[in-house]
Amino acid sequence: METGTPGTGGAAGQAAAGLEISQWKYLSSEAGDPQMHAILSVRVDGTGGAGRRGGPVLAQVLAVDCSSSMTWPVEKLHAAQRAAVAAIRKLPDGTPFAVVRGSEQAAVVYPDTPRMARASDFTRGRAERAVREMVAGGGTCIGAWLDLSRRLLAKQGAPLGHVLLLTDGRNQHDEHMPLARVLDECAGQFVCDAWGIGDGWDGRELLRITRRLHGSASSVREEAALPAEYEQLMNRLLTKTVPELVISVTAMPGCTVRYLKQVFPTEAELTAEDGTGRFVTRAWGDETRRYQLCLAADPAGRPRREDLQIAVVAVEVPGGDEVRLPPPQPCLVHWTDDPALSRHTDVQVEHFEQHQRLGEAVAAATDAHRRGQRDLAEHQLGRAVRLAHAMGADEQLARLARLVRIEDARGGRVALRPDVTAVDFQHLITASSHSTYGPASGSGTSGTAPGGAAAVTCPACSRKAPAAARFCPSCGHGFEARP
Repeated sequence: METGTPGTGGAAGQAAAGLEISQWKYLSSEAGDPQMHAILSVRVDGTGGAGRRGGPVLAQVLAVDCSSSMTWPVEKLHAAQRAAVAAIRKLPDGTPFAVVRGSEQAAVVYPDTPRMARASDFTRGRAERAVREMVAGGGTCIGAWLDLSRRLLAKQGAPLGHVLLLTDGRNQHDEHMPLARVLDECAGQFVCDAWGIGDGWDGRELLRITRRLHGSASSVREEAALPAEYEQLMNRLLTKTVPELVISVTAMPGCTVRYLKQVFPTEAELTAEDGTGRFVTRAWGDETRRYQLCLAADPAGRPRREDLQIAVVAVEVPGGDEVRLPPPQPCLVHWTDDPALSRHTDVQVEHFEQHQRLGEAVAAATDAHRRGQRDLAEHQLGRAVRLAHAMGADEQLARLARLVRIEDARGGRVALRPDVTAVDFQHLITASSHSTYGPASGSGTSGTAPGGAAAVTCPACSRKAPAAARFCPSCGHGFEARP
């Protein structure tokens, strides 16, 4: 089913939110741990990037790696400085901002006051000079950089705090300020986007940071590309004028919320407020995001062969009426002992689970290559190619083609390129964290015969595949033609 309506009512020109739910409602009443999975599509339209009454929406910290590894080649530090300058120049007047120099410690290089500066021609010029005068030296403690950023952002009043973090190395001095503890303290306080440059950074470490802090991880192969990438990121960031939306999931008796996670455009962790069913999402412009909801339900004593509401999903705006909101939408379950119904899966759910499997294949390939197991790395990259091909993920295929020569995308037959290096896998890890939108409509819950939008179980590997597929994207098993 895919249901939903845009927000209604409110003043003309006001931003509006929309909510759609895609699910396959039939669950087996005999399953040991029945779970209902659904994809929530949340969209915001009409923000216009016009800003917010009463002051700027954004407060920005630029955290730049200045460890000793940034000194060679010298183009790395110069590119980082040019990128920071490009971001500073994009800041609208009045925006609170600061620049942090990161090594095994963290220090504010601009401003030289206890509070963040406000963007103006004067402060932007002073900040540019401070950035160009930064020198590299020392180690890397990313926890210290994030902790200082948190303390800076806590002293200003803009509703959206953002940290743009750049590093060329691994978090080698974690004992100075453990990253795990810092992420716990920073979660919910600001959004962080992280970039890798050079050849010594750790893609999984960047994902650990950005998934917890609701940002995205990216990288550049050529240092000269970084300033333009920073400009584009700032352009996107400055269109985000809705600081927060809350997704509220109210479970009915006999049902519990297992998790809600963002799956598009990147994966992000969401934690319910104080154990409730309220999940905060941050920094919205005109965009659509998708979330996977998992509900555990108990069929004991529940009616069969009829639709039952197991949860209600709503979109809310904390502390204001700046966004027109959609009506709440139900999640349904239909308990059945008919395997012809219960074996299907919603096509959107399956799409994002395939994305997760693609990421797992890339991670396994990375580990195998690090251990010198080239054959296993090649096998796992072939699996990733097969999944990307089945999903129509052309950008992921193009990135995989940098590491392997693709001989048969459908069958996953590839040959590892002889000149592949460890950093090529790090670039692939960050790229694989960016998902594709997926099917535009769900598989329906009306009880009609399962069709092209549902997913079916592959008889060879037991994975799910779209019902209209000619082969299984996981194992390549061919399906017989179906009417």
